[in-house]
Formats: sequence, C-alpha cells, structure tokens
Amino acid sequence: MRIAFTKCHGSGNDFPLIDARALQLPDASWAGVARALADRTGPVGGDGLLLLTKGDESHAFGMRMFNADGSEAETCLNGLRCVARAGFAALGGTTARVKLKTSSATVAIDPDLAPGVVTIRETAGPADPDVSHWPLAGATLLVDARVPNLPSERLFTAISIPNPHLISFVALVDDAELSAIGAVCEAAPAWLPNRANVSFVEVRDGDLFVRTFERGVGLTDSCGSAMAASTYAACLTGRVKFAKPLTVFNAGGMVRAEAGEDAMVTLSGNATFEWDGSAEVDPLRGLAGDLVIDRWHNDEIAAWAGVIERLTDTAHFA
Repeated sequence: MRIAFTKCHGSGNDFPLIDARALQLPDASWAGVARALADRTGPVGGDGLLLLTKGDESHAFGMRMFNADGSEAETCLNGLRCVARAGFAALGGTTARVKLKTSSATVAIDPDLAPGVVTIRETAGPADPDVSHWPLAGATLLVDARVPNLPSERLFTAISIPNPHLISFVALVDDAELSAIGAVCEAAPAWLPNRANVSFVEVRDGDLFVRTFERGVGLTDSCGSAMAASTYAACLTGRVKFAKPLTVFNAGGMVRAEAGEDAMVTLSGNATFEWDGSAEVDPLRGLAGDLVIDRWHNDEIAAWAGVIERLTDTAHFA
C-alpha cells in the first residue's frame, strides 16, 4: 500500500507522521508500518511512527505513537507537538485537548522559540512516582534510590508520565554505561516486564541536560517524556524549584520546561516539518520502498539549523 506522511521532528526526535483519521488498519498492521518507515536502513527512518487520529466528545483529536520496533508507547511528547501542529492545520484552532493511549494532554500554539521555528506548548501529567503501576518488582516508590534487581550502583528516581522512566542525576553522562543499563531494562526481565526508559541527567546551572535510552528505540538524541519526567524528578528531589521555568537540553536540541507541585509538567518546543512524501509499505514484512518526496520545507530546516548553531556556542549544550 502507498502511504502519505510528513517527516517531522521535535527537538531532534524524528518521525514520519500520518494523518490516520480516515485510515482503518489493525494494530498489527500499524506496528508493521512503524517498523517499515522508522527503519534507519530503509528509505525514511525515524525514532518511531506518529498517527493523527480522530477525537471524541472531549478531545479535538488523538495521537498514537509506535516505536521503531513496532511496540506502542503510552505517549511521546516530542511527537505530540508535531501531531498537534498537524491537528491544528487540519481542524483549525490554536488550543486543544488531545487523546493519548492511556491519558490526555493539552496543547497550544506558543510564541516561536526562534524566527521560523513553529513552537507548541504541551502540558501532560500528573507525573506518577508509584512504580507498582508499571509494574517494577520490589518497590513502590524510588526517589534517589537503588533499583531492586538492576545491576547498577546508580541512584534513580522513577516517574511515569505516563511512559515509565528511570532517571539518574549524574556529574557527567556516560553513553556506554547508559546503554548497558538501558539494555537490561529493554530485555523486559521478569522484574520489569513492560520495560522502561532510562535517562542520565546533568544539572547545569539550574537547567538540565538529558540523555535517554528509549524503550523500543535505544539511545536517542531526544525523548520528550524523558525531558518532562526529568524536570519533575529534579523538582521532586530538590535540585530545581517547582514552578521555575528552565531549559532542558539534549543531543537534538532543547525545550522550555516547568513542573508544578500538582505534578503537571509543561514543555514548549519546536514542531518542525522537514518534508512531505509517500512510500510503498508492506506492513506484513515491515518493509518500505519507492519513496517519493513531494515537498521540502527548506525554510523550517534552515530555521532549526540556526537554533542548533546558536546552541553549540553555549556551555550547556552537548
């Protein structure tokens, strides 16, 4: 089948985005489409697949997100901004309540981070520290504590938003160590059957730098829910004050962030469209081919490149 989509990214977290409001495919087929289009060795590539879906009586529209391995995530906050932009373009309006897999979020068009950078504000939560909901065996609450059964001496804070996250505040991010810990969680051991995202976080003069091994993806340049969970965890552990605006940096860029004592977290960041196109997709085999690009959004690509260029001149980035 030929499927049309937009290649987009939020803070470097890149996805093919499909307007699926009129498409009826079983979940197994959507998982195959995700594996096909997100495959980095294929013609498109991405950290996963985003779907703009129909709303209901209390939501203007919905979002589904499938990881690159075909598993479905509870949410994806970098992706949500891109879906929100597509939803506003399709339906009009500048604010909306969005239906996610297991929760809801509010979104709104925000002032641009930089000239030409379309920016969306999103509020999600409440962040939940009860790991029995994951489940994670041997614990109910983890705040700067060892994770039972995890072969690491690191102290973690566990937060779901609603994706499950293990967050360790470190002096310096070590990608090899992070990947090793992430791989343990990715294997879905008996004590963590639904897996978890793992992040190392540096506190840099009141701002944060977050590096994440994402469930179903691996080491990624950016993970929106990890940035949200890390912001709340920094406040929960007293490293940052609640209701204090800050910047969260990652290898793909940055977002503005703020966590409230009510456990709601707001992120504001880019929703950049790079190109529109279509590809032939075989969901059964998880393969894509015959890519056709209809339109490049070169002005948006250049605007975001300017943001990254300016960030590289700061001490808090990368």
